[in-house]
Amino acid sequence: MDRLSKKDRHQRLIQLIDENPFVTDRELTRQLKVSIQTIRLDRMELGIPELRERMKQMAEHSYDQVRSLSLEEVIGDVVDLQLDKSGISIFEIREDHVFSKTRIARGHYVFAQANSLAIAVINDEIALTSSADIRFLRQVRLGEKCIAKAYVRSIAGQKGKAKVEVFTYVADEMVFQGNFVIYRSTGE
Repeated sequence: MDRLSKKDRHQRLIQLIDENPFVTDRELTRQLKVSIQTIRLDRMELGIPELRERMKQMAEHSYDQVRSLSLEEVIGDVVDLQLDKSGISIFEIREDHVFSKTRIARGHYVFAQANSLAIAVINDEIALTSSADIRFLRQVRLGEKCIAKAYVRSIAGQKGKAKVEVFTYVADEMVFQGNFVIYRSTGE
């Protein structure tokens, strides 16, 4: 790929961040084939904040209130929530989430993030996991950020239950997939 002009690079940078607001500067350097300093300067020129600030802004502005549990009970930081539609949470794997010998995240933390988001996205006072069909696609390591995206799907003919699909990514690689059936106290 030939080097993009500055104007084209700026347009592409804006497009990449619009498509994935959680993209890191490192990932942008790989996609745009420029140095990290260039990415940082471009972001500054365009008035685009760093990843941490973008996450904070999203968390402050773009979600409904969780009804089915308290926000503190959701594993990870909810950055987007549209009840009965979709939700996004971010969970950074820290020292206390990994096996000490391998530095690989304990699976129940990755599952807990997905499960709690599946419950949080339900617009009801009571929402409980009825069943879960899950797959771990690769291990998650210390320091990686898990981005879970939940999508509510209806289950035809089953009042009081909702199907929620959750996909968890590290960067742009899917690491976990879960299909949850969530019991809700009121029918749809």
